Amino acid sequence: MSEKTNLSRRGFMGKTATAGAAAAAVPYFVSSRALGQDAKPGANDKIHVGLIGCGGMGRGNLNNCARHGDVVVTGACDVWKGRRDAVVNQFKDTCKPYSDFREMIAAPDIDAVIIGTPPHWHTLPAIAACEAGKDIYLQKPMTLHLGESLAVKNAVKKHNIISQIGTQIHATENYRRIVELVRAGNLGKISVARTFNVMNQGPGGVGHNPNTTPPEGFDWDFWVGPAPMRPFNAILVANSYNHCSWMDYAGGWTPGMAPHIIDLPIWALDLGYPTVTSCSGGRYLIEDDGDAYDTQEILWQYPKFTLTWMSTVANSYGFDLGSGTPSRRLGIYFHGVNGTMYCNYGMHKIVPEGKAMDGMEPPEKSIPSSPGHEREWLDCIKTREQPSCSVFYHTKVDVPLVLGNLSYKLGRSIQFDPTTEKIVGDEEAARMAVPEYRAPWKFPKEYLEG
Repeated sequence: MSEKTNLSRRGFMGKTATAGAAAAAVPYFVSSRALGQDAKPGANDKIHVGLIGCGGMGRGNLNNCARHGDVVVTGACDVWKGRRDAVVNQFKDTCKPYSDFREMIAAPDIDAVIIGTPPHWHTLPAIAACEAGKDIYLQKPMTLHLGESLAVKNAVKKHNIISQIGTQIHATENYRRIVELVRAGNLGKISVARTFNVMNQGPGGVGHNPNTTPPEGFDWDFWVGPAPMRPFNAILVANSYNHCSWMDYAGGWTPGMAPHIIDLPIWALDLGYPTVTSCSGGRYLIEDDGDAYDTQEILWQYPKFTLTWMSTVANSYGFDLGSGTPSRRLGIYFHGVNGTMYCNYGMHKIVPEGKAMDGMEPPEKSIPSSPGHEREWLDCIKTREQPSCSVFYHTKVDVPLVLGNLSYKLGRSIQFDPTTEKIVGDEEAARMAVPEYRAPWKFPKEYLEG
């Protein structure tokens, strides 16, 4: 982006058919924004949704929205023509194609956008949408750098945007019951929680592909965008799973999976930002076209509490949560003075410390069921209340992860001041926390001032 995006909020009074002649036969849905520049969709209005990044995750989020009667899909944006055309064809009566997210965000028939791009493309579309007054559903990882995380949060705050980060596991019943158990105090004082995600790709990883010619209809320069340029690689662009093998575009498997997993202890224990982050790891075994670590360990220090993370793609042993045939496994351990609870997405089990938990009953259900992660976002667009995984909550998940990768790159611990939201005592780390984008794209530093 050669200069600061300046996309104003727009009403719908001048809106014509949403998809050319093909839209003539469909009902004309008037958004509440037709009532004024700052109007938002009301309880009975249709929400006009556009998708930026038409891969598997984005299309899944879009389908979860489109199945509701108060949603109209009006835009699909992707630098890969085949992918955006697939979405347009699915919603051919209302959906327009775009190859540039800025054009779609500027369109008057868009109320809200789902951002399902590769992670290196999360920040600029999110902030551009905020500046245009469009609400955002932003896939995880929220960002790849500390500066990006704070900038997105500040842009959402400044422009009064409804935001939801795509950690859909947060909406599950199992997570809700675990949070209730932790907060009930049955486990006693919890001094440490351990989290992990493991699988076995070794040693071939995601493989090799010597072809550096992008397919027809694929804008490789735009796909790379603000990240460092490299030759086209078909494995890299295939899907979000493969993205995790490249640092510049996804940051490895920690940003790829940890948002779902460390979310649970951060939620249950109401953690803020960590004060010290330490990381070790490396690319020890995998030999593929990627460059990300295959093994990584992170330790976060909070006041009177420690949180740990383990990630490897070279071994899939999952402790109490699975072993044997290679498979992707993950888990969370809460270690309390009365007992330990271990869990994953679908289960939880408590192991008491002797008889310390005798006579203790599980708490009553207190956290309401989720209507669905995307449905919650849609409801909040109408009520103007932030959903459960807004950027204001999720920065507490994202900041530890981006600090972890920064510690990995620097090879030393990083101290962070939760009050000022700044790295302290390390000028190099503070400088590296704000990325330098590839020209002509520019990092929106104006949003680092809050």
